[in-house]
Amino acid sequence: MKAAYIDQTGPPENIRFGELPTPTPRDSQVAIRVKAVAVNPIDTYVRSGTVQVELPTPFIVGVDLAGVVEATGAQASRFKPGDRVWGSNQGIAGRQGTFAEYAVVDEQWLYPLPDRIDDEDAAAVACVGMTAHLGLFGPGQLTDKDTVFVHGGTGGVGSCVVQMARAIGARVITTGGSGEKVRACEDLGADVAINYKNENIADRVRQVAGEGVTLWWETLREPDFDLTVDLLAPGGRMIVMAGREARPPFPVGPFYVKGCSLFGVSMLQFTARQQRCSAGQINQWLVDGKLKARIDRILPLSQTAAAHRLQEQNTIGKAGTLAGKIVLTPDP
Repeated sequence: MKAAYIDQTGPPENIRFGELPTPTPRDSQVAIRVKAVAVNPIDTYVRSGTVQVELPTPFIVGVDLAGVVEATGAQASRFKPGDRVWGSNQGIAGRQGTFAEYAVVDEQWLYPLPDRIDDEDAAAVACVGMTAHLGLFGPGQLTDKDTVFVHGGTGGVGSCVVQMARAIGARVITTGGSGEKVRACEDLGADVAINYKNENIADRVRQVAGEGVTLWWETLREPDFDLTVDLLAPGGRMIVMAGREARPPFPVGPFYVKGCSLFGVSMLQFTARQQRCSAGQINQWLVDGKLKARIDRILPLSQTAAAHRLQEQNTIGKAGTLAGKIVLTPDP
């Protein structure tokens, strides 16, 4: 089978695209003919070695996928050949990745894919959708009474936060770096979208939410905690999910005096059962049209190195040239 893989961690140029043995499912594993995958920042951190985890050699990159079941291991019982599925959680914790024509995944990390949902859309919302849902409805304790703020409402996780919060009736404030992105945020359901290039975020938030933000979802790798804590309502909650190497100053006094809470959210900290519950809600919202994938572009699998380079330019370099996910599909 064709696959995008590395023999050692390093820059995007380390990614090779070539033939590897087609894997065979064992025990509770499921073999999937991959139809679509998506790039996440974590993919680039693992590939580069920034996040040091156990990796098989050669290592196929990628955590997300959508496709069709080809075969199952003897102990697998949730799926059968021909079933459409989607999932995440691969390419980390010692597991092989998904950027290949075929992938073998333990069935606990797979979810049924409704007929009405395209493979590309499912792959695009896999990791980011799970992260957003687990954080919002786990430690975030989101309700329809909340005022939610999230940076980057057209980004992978940001767009999911906007849509999920609106799906339950919460008020949503977000940001975009251009008029086009601001309009896209509004189309996704944001009540207020701030152009951070020419508007003052603090002034606008105070103007539209004088009572303060009750749930702040931080997507920036270098958060401005002084700004956040100042804009949080008494008893407000804050979720961080990025910036592994970040060490920004933190205003301890104002934070604890307000009685606020801070939570770190990573998909890996949640159990397979918790993630399966989130996947069920995500499927329903996708079918109902309340959750839509934000796909910036679709590339062939052979362009994985270029896709990683583009993701890094936007995640680390803040190029601002992406407004959604990079999705890849097998080459013809």
